[in-house]
Amino acid sequence: MADTTTRATTDVLIVGSGPTGLTLACALTLRGASVRVLDGRTGPHRESRGKGLTPDSQEVLGRLGVADRMAATGSRGVVLRKYFDGAHVKDTPVDGGGLLIGQWQVEEILRERLAGLGVRVEYGARVTGLAQDPAGVTVRLADGGSARAAYAAGCDGGRSTTRELLGIPFEGYTEEKPTMVVGDVRAPGLSRAYWHQWFTTEGGGIMLCPMPGTDTFQLQASPETGEDGEPLPPTPDGFQRLFDRHAGMAGIRLTEATWLSSWRVNVRRAARMREGRVLLAGDAAHVHPIAGGLGMNTGIQDAAALARTLAAALTDPEAAGTLDGYEAERLPVAERLLADTSERHRRVLAAVREPGRGTEAGMN
Repeated sequence: MADTTTRATTDVLIVGSGPTGLTLACALTLRGASVRVLDGRTGPHRESRGKGLTPDSQEVLGRLGVADRMAATGSRGVVLRKYFDGAHVKDTPVDGGGLLIGQWQVEEILRERLAGLGVRVEYGARVTGLAQDPAGVTVRLADGGSARAAYAAGCDGGRSTTRELLGIPFEGYTEEKPTMVVGDVRAPGLSRAYWHQWFTTEGGGIMLCPMPGTDTFQLQASPETGEDGEPLPPTPDGFQRLFDRHAGMAGIRLTEATWLSSWRVNVRRAARMREGRVLLAGDAAHVHPIAGGLGMNTGIQDAAALARTLAAALTDPEAAGTLDGYEAERLPVAERLLADTSERHRRVLAAVREPGRGTEAGMN
């Protein structure tokens, strides 16, 4: 019987346009591959989310030609201003070569770099189905359309549709209750020279980190609880009540909360990072505690490795084991990441109960 499969005209379909997907798209395009980037959202977000680039990630982004733009947008070195029971107790400078920068800014710079290479993110392209054959991968879209390529990469986050369609288990655990509320707020009158961290004897606290190039702070705080003791969802009024309770700075009013979210401890990894011609990267492959700020960075490192792997597979499709090399390289990294960040998270939770200590306990 004749082979009726259709040969793909696009080399790689990338599902998701966060830092992982955009890094992969830029790296592959610079290697001469043709890519399409699909995203189910209606457009870009402007949320700080992951807010730092490690030296290793800056090196990867430098190879994409965006290091100078990232450096000009972000800032280096941060002073942690620690308060305990409302009193200022210590300032701790931290500078390990990292770059403080909002995730939306990282994505914007990468998106503009990709557009300069002739590729634009296709928004409103929500993937609902996936099929593979010997010649390529076809995805079905919610609008009834489809897209096809030789390979596909799932870079679509911790709730990855790609991973679910592949039937790959997401092994690990998720705590039932949120540990933290997060958001982006303005705080007129609060110094932007410090990452403010208020903690208390009874536990809990609030932190406000000034995001470079903006007049906003990223807020992280213990959740409010209701009369039943259960965590309450984040609200602008709730942010203010948390600030008043922990910081006790009567003259500061938090305004214009543009991002409100809850975060819970989530320690999971995909049982495998490849199924045939489809591979996973970033949060689609692993999620972990935020201590150390390694989430966005590990996704960028995944993307760099996956770009090398796919470029090699496109150059020599017959080379046995080329695609397997990606999982062999990155799955052990994911294993170590989950253990490392869980330990960092434990250290931070213990540290903030001591006056003068803060998130630096999880940075090394």
